[in-house]
Amino acid sequence: MSLQGLVRRRDRPWLRFWPGRRREVPWRIGAAIRTSQTSRTSTRAATVGVAPRPSKGKRPQRVRWRLGPATCLDSRMTSDLSGQTVDLLQTLIRNQCVNDGTPTSGQEVRNADTLVAYLDSAGLAIERFEPTPGRVSIVSRIEGSDPAAPSLCLMGHTDVVPVNADGWDHDPFGGELIEGEVWGRGAVDMLNITSSMAVAFRRLAESGFRPSGDLIYFAVADEEAGSAHGAQWMADHHPEAIRADYVLTENGGLHSGPPNSPAVGVNIGEKGVAWRRLRLTGRPGHGSMPFRADNALIKAAAVAQRLAEYRPPPRFSELWTERVEALPLDDETRAAMLDENRIDEILGEMPNRGSAAYLHACTHTTFSVNVLDGGQMKTNVIPDTVELQVDVRTLPGEGTDEVQAHLDEALGDLADTVEVEILMNDQASISRTDNPLWESLHRAVTKPFPDARLSPQMTVGFTDARVYRAMGSIAYGAGLFSPELDAGDFSTRFHGHNERIDVESLRLTTDLWLDVARDLLG
Repeated sequence: MSLQGLVRRRDRPWLRFWPGRRREVPWRIGAAIRTSQTSRTSTRAATVGVAPRPSKGKRPQRVRWRLGPATCLDSRMTSDLSGQTVDLLQTLIRNQCVNDGTPTSGQEVRNADTLVAYLDSAGLAIERFEPTPGRVSIVSRIEGSDPAAPSLCLMGHTDVVPVNADGWDHDPFGGELIEGEVWGRGAVDMLNITSSMAVAFRRLAESGFRPSGDLIYFAVADEEAGSAHGAQWMADHHPEAIRADYVLTENGGLHSGPPNSPAVGVNIGEKGVAWRRLRLTGRPGHGSMPFRADNALIKAAAVAQRLAEYRPPPRFSELWTERVEALPLDDETRAAMLDENRIDEILGEMPNRGSAAYLHACTHTTFSVNVLDGGQMKTNVIPDTVELQVDVRTLPGEGTDEVQAHLDEALGDLADTVEVEILMNDQASISRTDNPLWESLHRAVTKPFPDARLSPQMTVGFTDARVYRAMGSIAYGAGLFSPELDAGDFSTRFHGHNERIDVESLRLTTDLWLDVARDLLG
């Protein structure tokens, strides 16, 4: 048996092993391959509010891994950065940092520990922040040589959304590599970006890269539930730890247009997010006597139906023309897509459901009823209170008043029966493109694709880029995917079944971060 087999993959200590699944954890590999030396991990526990860890299964928070000749990466890993990205992505998927929106979910500490073990071996200083037990974010920095030079942050979140395993063809937390694709929850949102950024960041550190301005790696918790335990908390309590002039995060890099002159998307802005809780009340009663009952669930069903049927008119942003021009459309269809009176008909007839849903979201305020909560519901009890949670995504220029006006119009005579509570209320945001980061991105993209151009776009989801824009940063959603990846199919993988990413896209994206960092900060 090889040395690697004897020590359970010492070459990659960030891999995890949990009972019942092939996962390896550095703190369970054994004392023979770790030392008690003090790590460079920051000890700002009191400052950043790190909660005490449970005594059961307690592990050292600071561990130095000896990655000498006997424990170095194998030849495939050292010669192929995409191999490291694949392995790291698989591990992050298997850690199952599922964020269901409750404060105790996510437990991003698992992915944080994995990333700390991976980065610490390169001699990088790492700070941990834990505002809520288990909700850990980490920050690492390669300090710049010129305090006046602009800084760049590579930011990726470490949490993922829940999954219905019954709809998947493969284990959603298996992280399996199947026919050139890594499968699993988070493979496209956004552990692919988070892992590729970590690999690029570590490679730059190992190569002795000395940037002009600071280069920051920020692996952040709680993006999927609104950032209260992640980026927003950091901005409110420790802005100095994450502040940067330029930020790259999720998600861009898809190709569109003709293959000989493709447009590669970069998300320079995002729609607003206005989550609302709608509360319906009635009168409790026995389920055996429904006649003339005041059933809150029936009221909620009517409200949900009206929101589902609501069709606000389209409205085109300044980026819509650019988006349409990048699509491979005939002249007649392109003209219809740019006509507010005809676009809904075209989208309704579009054969690709994923593309239609995305393009509709680009041009409309949308309402999606996704959660029903009736408290202690029982089959023979008529409910007296039912709550609906609605995911509202707004167009630029829309705020609280506009959202309420939409709700009033959608609900009609039911509007007065609904109590509305604001859960999240961030308006649309956008960053300029007349800056050095945009130019560096263009040069990096044209390195593998010489005839490509950048296409500024607006993402229909929210990201932590909005937090940075509020801090005054230029923030883009970037990446670089394989030209073979179909944009319509790709869009259905976000929070959907069979989420996966191809290895070629992981390679291109890892190289992109390297090229941008060297070009902008070199």
